[in-house]
Amino acid sequence: MPRSVFTDAYSIVLKTLLEAREAAGLTQIDLAARLDRPQPFISKVERGVRRLDIVEFYAWARAIGEDPAALFARIAKKLPKKVDI
Repeated sequence: MPRSVFTDAYSIVLKTLLEAREAAGLTQIDLAARLDRPQPFISKVERGVRRLDIVEFYAWARAIGEDPAALFARIAKKLPKKVDI
């Protein structure tokens, strides 16, 4: 079984996070500053090298001006009924 960071489902999560950041008009540098993290952290997350935990997801959503529950709901709508974990 593949690790979820390499699944199609996780790719949907990453694509949605990237789209949300860009829709907010933020660069990776902008988001990194809001999260008090280095820019490579943002890059690694968006490329699937580093995974976000739920608390980091919450902070990420807030930092881009999104409601975390609404952002997760958008992701969930795109995911297949069954996902590999």
